[in-house]
Parts: sequence; C-alpha cells; structure tokens
Amino acid sequence: MKFSAFFLGVALSAPTSSAFAPSQLSIQRSPVPLHASDSDVLDCLVIGGGISGSTLAYNLHANHNLNIQLAEARDYLGGNVISHETEDGFIWEEGPNSFATQPSIVRIAYQLGIDDQLVFADESLPPWVNHNGKLHPLPKGQGGKGPKGQLELVFGPNGVMKFALFGGLLSWPGRIRAGIGAFLGHAAPPENKEETIREWVERILGEEVFLRCIDPFVSGVYAGNPETLSMKAALPKIARIEDISYSIDWNKGGAIFYGGLKRQVELTKERKADPPAPEWPEFEYGNPGSFKKGLGTLPNAIKKELGDRVKLEWKLTKLEKNNGEYTATFDTPDGSKTIKAKSVVSTAPAHALRDVLDPVLPEAACLFDKVREEINRIGIYHPPVAAVTVAYPKSAFKDVELPNGFGNLQDLPGFGSLNPRTEGVRTLGTLWSSSLFPGRAPKDYNLLLNYIGGSRDTTLADLPEEEIYNEVDKGCRQVLLKPDAPKPKILGMKIWPTAIPQYELGHLEILKELEEAEAKVPGLWVCGNYRSGVAFPDCVTFGYEQAKKVAEFVKGPTPLNGQSSSEETVSEEVGKPFFVDAI
Repeated sequence: MKFSAFFLGVALSAPTSSAFAPSQLSIQRSPVPLHASDSDVLDCLVIGGGISGSTLAYNLHANHNLNIQLAEARDYLGGNVISHETEDGFIWEEGPNSFATQPSIVRIAYQLGIDDQLVFADESLPPWVNHNGKLHPLPKGQGGKGPKGQLELVFGPNGVMKFALFGGLLSWPGRIRAGIGAFLGHAAPPENKEETIREWVERILGEEVFLRCIDPFVSGVYAGNPETLSMKAALPKIARIEDISYSIDWNKGGAIFYGGLKRQVELTKERKADPPAPEWPEFEYGNPGSFKKGLGTLPNAIKKELGDRVKLEWKLTKLEKNNGEYTATFDTPDGSKTIKAKSVVSTAPAHALRDVLDPVLPEAACLFDKVREEINRIGIYHPPVAAVTVAYPKSAFKDVELPNGFGNLQDLPGFGSLNPRTEGVRTLGTLWSSSLFPGRAPKDYNLLLNYIGGSRDTTLADLPEEEIYNEVDKGCRQVLLKPDAPKPKILGMKIWPTAIPQYELGHLEILKELEEAEAKVPGLWVCGNYRSGVAFPDCVTFGYEQAKKVAEFVKGPTPLNGQSSSEETVSEEVGKPFFVDAI
C-alpha cells in the first residue's frame, strides 16, 4: 500500500503501473536454444529498443524460441533508461530512477541472471509534499505484509488516521470534505461526459485534496495537466474503484473508501492464490526498486543475451506488406537494409511513426493527427521534461526534525518531495536518490534527481542549460537547503523534448480507432507507452504479455511449457510519481 492510498481509502496503492502475479510454475533462466531456421524471413521484427521493445524481444527469444530481430534508431538499448557511475562514487540516472516492484520485473531479472543485482527501498519511508514552507509526509505503512500492513497504513505512526487528525497538509474544512466523499458519499458521475482528473477528484474528495495532494501527484505521474488528463484513461484503476463502490448494495452514495477496501481484499486473495515463483528473490508489491548499478542493468543484460539480433542505429523508413509478409526498410550506418518478417511489433513513440506506417496501416494517423478541440490538441502529446541530477553536502540541508518520528531532514528520510503548483516552485518533484538505495553517493553527500518541465511548463525546453540548473538549485533552496548552502555539485542533465505521453480527454477514442484498424492487418501491432502504460513495470509486463500474442500468431495457440495461456492476473497498483519510473 503506497503513496496515493489515503486519497481514495485503504486500497488505493501506487504506482501507475498495471502488473501481474505469476503462477507457481518454475521459470527457467537463460540461456535457451537458438531458433532453428534457415529462412530469411523473421518470425517477428520488433521496432524500438526501449524497455517495452527490448523486453518483448527477449521474451520472444527466450520464452518462445522465435527467430527475431530488434531494431533501434539510437545507439543503445533502453530508451529513456540511461544509468551513469562516476569515479567519485555517484550513481545517477538520466531518466526514471526506480520502478515500483512487480512480478514482471523480478521474473525477467531472474531469467537473465541479474536478480542478485536487485535492490529495494525501505518500505516505511514516505513521499513528502511541500506546503507552506514545510514538508508533510503522505500516509505510509511500516513494511508489514497483508492485514498487518493495512492496519499500519490506517493506524500506524504515519497512517491515514494520524494524517487526517493531526497532519498539517489539509485544513479542517478540507479534511471534512474529503471524509464525506470517502466515508459517506458524493455526487454521482455526470452522464455522457468524460471527466478530467481534476473534475473527478473535486467531485469526490474536494478542491483542497486536489490542489495539495492530487495535483502534485499527477505532476509526478505524467508531468501533466490534470485539467486535460482523462481520469479513465490516465488513472483507470482508481476510476474503477468508484464503480466497485457503487456495486456494494448498501453503499448508495458511492463512498469511495468501501470500494477501495473491497478491491484490496480481492487483491490479497488473488495474490495468495497465485504467489511468485519460490526461486525468485523476495519482494513487496509496489515497493521502489532498482539495480545496484542503476536501471540500465536490465537493457544492458538483454543486449548481451540477444547478441547480433539487436541492430542499433537502424531507423525505419518504410513498412510494407506483400503476400502475407512484412518488408521493413531501414537507414543504417551501412546503408539501406531490408528485412522480411511474418509479424511486426512497433514500440516506437507515437511521434516517430508519422508516414512510416501509411502503406500498411494508414488509420494509425490518429496517433498524431486526431483533433481534440475540447483541449486544443492534435494527436498524442509528449511534453518536454528535464531530469537534472545534483548533489549537496549533507550539512547544506536544513537542520530540522521532520514530523512523525522520521528524523532529521539532513538524512533525507523518505522517497522524495513533490511540489504543488500553488507553492511557486518550478521543479515538479525531487527524488532523494541517495536515501532510496545504497551506494548512490559518498556518505557525506545527498544525491537529488529533479524533474522540471511538463505540459504546464513547455517553455523549459527553450531555456539554456545554465538557467535550468539555476531553477533547480532555486527550488532545492526553497524546499530543502539552508540559505547559505554551497552551489550544487552538478552530475548531469538530460532534456527529453518528447517525454511522457499524455492520456488526455479523447485518448481512449484514439486507442479504439487504432485497435479497430489493427484488427484488419493480422501480424502487425502498433504499441508503446501511449497504449500500455507509462511506467517502467508497465513496459516490462507488456513485453511478457505481448510475446504470448506474437507467439500464438506465428506458431498457433499452444500453451508455453505446460503453463496456462494466461499466467498472470492483474494487480491494482496505481500512481507512483513519474520520477520513479515513467519517463
């Protein structure tokens, strides 16, 4: 039970990733035999080597023994996952910093033989919200499992009850309004209208909860604008809790707490009935995790395993279909290359597909041409975000004791801090990297990964780097540092001009059009984080599940190693801040 839990009752946990619980059947580690085929026609061509594409290619190779090729336009695998280690002891990321742990990640780490590199954060450390010059902890358990964990979340020293009765983030009118929506009931959803996140939250929990809790949360998940993001598209699992609430006969007002509690009970039963494989390392659902040397460990291991099946600096220029086979043309360092395949999966970003798919799937133009006048948007929007990593001596941080017994701010006892847009801090959020995982910084330094930009600050991409560093430093001084703190030690900056796809009003209609068009072209899938979810675990789970669909298309419907055709069941983990795993 994580960061967003208190908003919608006990059951609403984090991150924004859908994830799955595996069966108890043992999964073998790599290596596996190579696909025996002398044909020049691939079983599957995977386009795009981000986390979605690279994990898909690995699963097709390792679990289904297909003849595949993975083509990536950049000169490395991993997409926005790039890890660095400096000679003076800092490990930092250019994109996402961690993932919300799910079985899909532990499984592939085990298969690749890198499960001994997994690291997990202290589950009791909370995220913090900056409000009125102070940091306020969001409700969090103490790491207990099952019913114990739920009791900790509600009644523990940093639980929901203490937040509601003694916390300083919400005023008493704000607490009362939220309590009415959570425990008594709220206005019914409007008919024939797609609600934004802001509309949904204010209808159920009130404006203050939105401004001080959900707005910074949405900045964390999507770097987006909750006044244009669709509730059902962007946060479908939370939106679903309202339906579950109304399904309880006596809960006529749809009080959200009881629906969340009902869903959490269901999840607990599902996980007990279908636990992780016993040979995997132990983990807790949703707990922040990474690898000892950073998230880049995963795509690096996949590249090593796939070998020459990976083609880097291959840019797709044309895709055609003739006589049931696909022909893909690439610009490569060695000139134009042509590949034939029985099936193709594109995991490239939506903005990279313009014109390329026209010969085989002209309807895919909805990804970049669909006009949504209500929000003044054309196609799927990817706003700019900068990831800025800096370090300060621990002594530079404010010497203050944090509430609920978490200790001194100089030790950064938490996950990170979020900045509501009403607080006047330009930085969206700051991840306390050196507190999350061991070995990320020398012992006398704190390492901070800051995210700035997003759909409400698009001019950021036009600023010179020095000005961006200055804005980040200013934000750190407003929230974390002493007035006389020294200048930061700058580790690096990465500006992502097209970062996180925005699941805005009309997004589900775009996906429906794409699915209908795709159904007419067997063997072609147009996928990506604009479709399967923006978080790191979403991408890894996609790679596992999509491989089953491709293998069934190529081979026909046969179970894998005696396993059922659907090994996993959905886990309702929602809403980690994007600086965890979503860039």
